[in-house]
Amino acid sequence: MSTTTYVHTPARASARIDGAPYLIGIGIGVLSWIAFVVVNNPIGITTALSQVSGAVATPVIGAEAVAANKYWAKNAFKLDYGTLFLVGTMLGGFLSALMAGTLKAETVPTVWAERFGPSVSKRLAVAFLGGVVAMYGARLANGCTSGNGITGGLQLALSGWVFLAVMFPAGIATAFLLFRPRTA
Repeated sequence: MSTTTYVHTPARASARIDGAPYLIGIGIGVLSWIAFVVVNNPIGITTALSQVSGAVATPVIGAEAVAANKYWAKNAFKLDYGTLFLVGTMLGGFLSALMAGTLKAETVPTVWAERFGPSVSKRLAVAFLGGVVAMYGARLANGCTSGNGITGGLQLALSGWVFLAVMFPAGIATAFLLFRPRTA
């Protein structure tokens, strides 16, 4: 199966704001303050994603099965701040890529194809498995990167700082294992 790539890259796509990471960091901090003041909630995604997954599962397995599931009963779907934050995050990412001219949908990214080959089914299987593992870990830890790392770190919670201290080395080690230079 061949890879499919749709690319939208106007000339301005190469433009870069050098201070962007710092501005984004400040923006996330301010957003966290606003979230606490306005909705009395920390920023986070995984609880809302869990709520949405229960709503999506309802037509597939039935409302009774969803209601009988302890996890979904505890995290029942509701249109609240978390759901709006989840939707806003997805829309914001889409609009940012569109405005930057870097929007592209690809079945198999180039960096993946160079390392692991062009198999679409292999790429989708690994992406799905990675998403399941990441979501399971986030729910097991009772929070995701934004919930544990950003919000926990801002509140000086030990769990937030431990999360951040482990996340970066684990990410570097994973990237090294998956994308290390090939030996001749």
